[in-house]
Amino acid sequence: MNTLTDAMQAVLQASDPELAAIATRVADDIDASSSIDQPTRFVVQLGAMVASGGMRQFAVLLDAAQASGLEIATLKEVVYQAVPYAGMGKALEALDVLNAFLVRNGLPATHEGYATVNASDRQEKGLALQKQIVGAETIETLYATSPADLLHIQTLLSANCFGDHVARAGLSVPFRELLTLAILAALGGCEPQLKAHVAANARAGNGRAVLIAVMTHLLPLIGYPRTLNALRIIGDVLPPEPGSPAVP
Repeated sequence: MNTLTDAMQAVLQASDPELAAIATRVADDIDASSSIDQPTRFVVQLGAMVASGGMRQFAVLLDAAQASGLEIATLKEVVYQAVPYAGMGKALEALDVLNAFLVRNGLPATHEGYATVNASDRQEKGLALQKQIVGAETIETLYATSPADLLHIQTLLSANCFGDHVARAGLSVPFRELLTLAILAALGGCEPQLKAHVAANARAGNGRAVLIAVMTHLLPLIGYPRTLNALRIIGDVLPPEPGSPAVP
């Protein structure tokens, strides 16, 4: 099942059949050229829609994700993971759509029991996870070279981004890093952070081929400029094997 094709057919067929046909063709092209498992596809596409504010497509993807067996907790964690990157404003809009979807389908909207830190240990645990994902030397350098009036931002990154969000249960670190890549690519204008998370993906075991596949499946949803920018960064951080074509 190609959720993008299904969504475009449902939305466009009556009023804009030619655009529906174009959407079908590009979806078929992507399926023929790149393959990722269905849960990963849903998670990265949902995350990208939170980041870009594509709530209509987000709603369509929720129906398909639930039909495929993706757990409710996973859907919630996608939105929670987007908060430190896309901001609470977009996350709240997504939660409105998600919670309405859950209520409409007779499913519980309350989500709790996935936090792994508290107010007293979030900094310590977040910093440890940040060093694991990004690299201890890199993080220690950021702290050591931070101007005094910006040190609180480094602390917030450790305690809030990594402690409050990334350390949560429900999604593995490799899965969260793929999701973060999708969110940052969809946002655009985040090239330094995107570069850091391409490297973090590699550290988590997500190689070049996986990252290119993710971006390929995001292309129809976020457009060519943001996709090509992300692919260029992937190529810079994880260059192809000798003799392979360069990322365009």
